[in-house]
Amino acid sequence: MFNLDPDITRQPPPNLEPKRPEGKSRVWGWLLLVLMAVLVFFFLRALRQVRIEVAQLSRQTEEMNRRLSEVEQRSQTEAQQAAQAAQSAQAAAHQRDQADAARTESQNQAQKAQQQAAVAKQEASQAEQTAEQYRQQREQELTHLKDVLGHIADTRRTVNGLVVTLGSNSIRFDFDKSDIKPQYREILSRIAGVLMSVEGYSISVYGYTDDVGTADYNLKLSEKRAQAVHDFLVESGLDPKIITTKGYGKSDPRVPGDSAAARATNRRVEIGIVDTTIRLAGTSN
Repeated sequence: MFNLDPDITRQPPPNLEPKRPEGKSRVWGWLLLVLMAVLVFFFLRALRQVRIEVAQLSRQTEEMNRRLSEVEQRSQTEAQQAAQAAQSAQAAAHQRDQADAARTESQNQAQKAQQQAAVAKQEASQAEQTAEQYRQQREQELTHLKDVLGHIADTRRTVNGLVVTLGSNSIRFDFDKSDIKPQYREILSRIAGVLMSVEGYSISVYGYTDDVGTADYNLKLSEKRAQAVHDFLVESGLDPKIITTKGYGKSDPRVPGDSAAARATNRRVEIGIVDTTIRLAGTSN
């Protein structure tokens, strides 16, 4: 039996691992630090580049959003303008249609007016021809009336018609008298008969005196003489509505002078006969 020493048996077993060199560990540590620093540098650089790119992207996004907003606003503006243009075009088309309708209506009215004017012109021409024929007929009647009355008393033609003078060669008025003597009534009756046979005439009876006496007295005397002839014509059957009277006194003598013959000639009554139909027709034209 071997005697073993208890101290020897209690000692730990010897370290069998080989010892590493201390210098190499440090090198590898530095290399690891450098590698980590390089990695951190590139990581930070890459992170910075990413941030720059993100900022650029953000600016580009903002620019795109701004442009997009401008495009949208422009689109809205153009859409509004297009809508307004469409409304304006529609209104213009409506106005054009109204203008076309108005022009067509105006042309129709103008054509109608031309037709009416042509008809009116033709009617006016016919009316003028008819009026001219009527004037010629009335002129012939007036000429015939002058010839007939001229065989009874002194009758002359005037612009307005005829004037029959009842003077010393047909009816004599005594000095300062206005009554019609019986021997002259037949002449007035014949004149009244002729005047009753015609239509469309107005009759004016004018009285005159000689130059003896005052103007006021002679004016009243001339009115009495005109009224006496008026009354006789009415009694003979003439319409009193077509007869008027007026006195001129000693004005407008037919014969100048103060001889008895001249004064007898100036003491007279004149009957004016006017064709009212021709006068009214001339007035209307």
